[in-house]
Amino acid sequence: MARPAHQLSVSVILAAMLGAAGSAAAQTAPASLAECAAIAADGERLACYDRASGRATTAPPASGKPPASDAPPSLVEKPAPTAAGLRATSSMIDAAWGFDPSSNRYAIDLYNQNYLLVARYTDNLNTAPYAPLFAAAGQPMNLDNTEAKFQLSFKMRLWTTDDRRWGVWAAYTQQNQWQVYNGDTSRPFRETNYMPELFVSYRPGIDLGGGFQWNLLNVGYNHQSNGRTDVLSRSWDRIIATFGVERGDFAVLAKAWYAFNYKEDNPGITDYYGYGSLTAIYKWHDHSFSLMGRGNISKGKGAAELTWMSPKLLGPLRAYVQAFTGYGESLIDYNWNQNTIGAGFALNDAL
Repeated sequence: MARPAHQLSVSVILAAMLGAAGSAAAQTAPASLAECAAIAADGERLACYDRASGRATTAPPASGKPPASDAPPSLVEKPAPTAAGLRATSSMIDAAWGFDPSSNRYAIDLYNQNYLLVARYTDNLNTAPYAPLFAAAGQPMNLDNTEAKFQLSFKMRLWTTDDRRWGVWAAYTQQNQWQVYNGDTSRPFRETNYMPELFVSYRPGIDLGGGFQWNLLNVGYNHQSNGRTDVLSRSWDRIIATFGVERGDFAVLAKAWYAFNYKEDNPGITDYYGYGSLTAIYKWHDHSFSLMGRGNISKGKGAAELTWMSPKLLGPLRAYVQAFTGYGESLIDYNWNQNTIGAGFALNDAL
């Protein structure tokens, strides 16, 4: 019996849909798990197993990487600050004394100011110590008020702790007054002072308030002499403690000393040098200024020194001006009062 035309059309459409579904299933579902095991790519093999078991799957991204988590990204973990990071890199004292833990363990560095005064003038030349020498030579006194003056100074760390907070240092400073313009007397060195030192250095790192930090404590032995004999001999020994406080570009170095072994060569030297000194250092736009004061208040004697150092002019060289007033510009002049001023070049200041 013949079917109506519309029933035949529906049957044809249903058969086509079932055929297409069967064909798609045949293409996506493997006949067995063996086919899944034969797939080499990990992602495709896993998807095959999921389809075979009827588990819903999510297509992997084109890059092949797993989808990013919806959780917020974790913060990048920063390394814990080291001892060096805890210390201000702008510290003048830390830089000068190698307190940074990454500094050279056996450092050799500049110490006191290294300079050359091409010309240094005094308003009151001290000729008394040299009078016996000129008299013995049968020559008239002939010393110039203008001479050259230079200083060489360096320090070397002999031992230190791993954090560089403690150290043992040796230092040497030599200062010369040179009658370089005095051709009549063969341009002699009028005075040379030698000063070796040995001391222990420590970084207290104590906040004093107001932005000031106590960052330096040195204690050690200091010998100073001019290497002369007889009437020109000058020397003394000291135990010296140095305290260094700083705030930004400003620092103060306070020294206190106990003097001994000096009475034969220069009796009463502490009447003129006193028992300590105070030096202020200020740096501004790469200029450096320092002011030193010392003396014995009870005796009414002392000295002051003012210096200025320019920014670098040629390599490490800087223009340098030094003005001094009072007693003890050098050991031979320990009891001599004068005013001097000189100009030249320098490599470094005290910090």
